[in-house]
Amino acid sequence: MQSLLQQLVLDQLLIYIITFARMGTVMVLMPGIGDSFVSTRVRLLFALAFTAALAPAVTDYLPQITSNAQLMWVILSEMVVGFFIGTVTRIFLAALDTGGMLIGMQLGLGNAMVFNPQMASQGSIIGAFLSVAGSVLIFATDLHHMLIFGMVDSYKSFPAGEVPMVDGMAQTITQAVSQSFAIGFYMAAPFIVVSLFLYIAMGVLGRLMPQIQVFILALPLQIALGTLVFFASFSTLMLYWLTQYDDAIQLFFTKI
Repeated sequence: MQSLLQQLVLDQLLIYIITFARMGTVMVLMPGIGDSFVSTRVRLLFALAFTAALAPAVTDYLPQITSNAQLMWVILSEMVVGFFIGTVTRIFLAALDTGGMLIGMQLGLGNAMVFNPQMASQGSIIGAFLSVAGSVLIFATDLHHMLIFGMVDSYKSFPAGEVPMVDGMAQTITQAVSQSFAIGFYMAAPFIVVSLFLYIAMGVLGRLMPQIQVFILALPLQIALGTLVFFASFSTLMLYWLTQYDDAIQLFFTKI
């Protein structure tokens, strides 16, 4: 017969394992902490410490485990929910990469590709810069606190051990992707307008003076003018994205 101490340790270990299944999965995808350039060992240690801090707060939301099969099912469902939450937070961060790609194309830097650490793939140089800046702003403005509170509150909408609502998750991810693309497009809208007026001016100039090599004249002017607009509007762009990210995450955690 197990002693009281053994039963207490076993219960606390089960609580920690179930909590880690959801929180650890979110940490793998969370902006900043879950980026590819962060060491796997660092991410694991952070997830373990994070789980230890939050496990007492979510104990009341966890089910009683009566069998090994139930334990495996709870862990699997918790990982699915954690992957869903982390994916949504990552999708809204991808708006910076989308906007940066569109801005780079309008600046004439569409072929200037670098490694984007946030997306773990090749991307435009403007998109990589905006993605890193956005990740820094999330922690500088304590926006990650809202993500942590949302992860704790997610146990009310996604009780541990129940079957995840796959259809609702798919619909939410679809809406998140659509909204993320819209945010990126709105960030690039000023550059699209400036490039449009530049193309119109170059077209008129080409008609008035056909002997001028419009392409040779327009490309340096497009890069210089676009870079000037980017430097002038950078703070406004990031403030707009930060506001939209805050609103989108709050709406997401309110809906789930």
